[in-house]
Amino acid sequence: MSEILFTPNQLFTLKRTTLEKRTMKYYKETHDEAQTVKIMIALQVRDELTESDFSFFMQDLVRHLFMKTKITRALRRYYVYFKDYFEKKEWKFLTLRLFPIKTYIAEKLEQLYTKFIKEPLEGLVGS
Repeated sequence: MSEILFTPNQLFTLKRTTLEKRTMKYYKETHDEAQTVKIMIALQVRDELTESDFSFFMQDLVRHLFMKTKITRALRRYYVYFKDYFEKKEWKFLTLRLFPIKTYIAEKLEQLYTKFIKEPLEGLVGS
């Protein structure tokens, strides 16, 4: 499927069940996580702009994409839009999974800050 999955008009007029079927079929045929995530973000916009209910659109697929598939640039870029799809513990795990080096660096910086700045300054306050 090299053609565009949905036109902008289709994204805002088709019923939820039709969109779910086509999106799932597209993902099963192509395994294109980036395009699938972009479609889901567009449907989040539709949920906010229209009265139709598109909240938690294809939650199982979203969870599969972020928790089980290979990490891609698109997943890192768009993961913040799906925070409500995950529980607090899962969100922390997902962040660690998508950004392991940033988390490691942040922890090391916190340790250095505590060891060389915070604790010595606390000692000066008491004297």
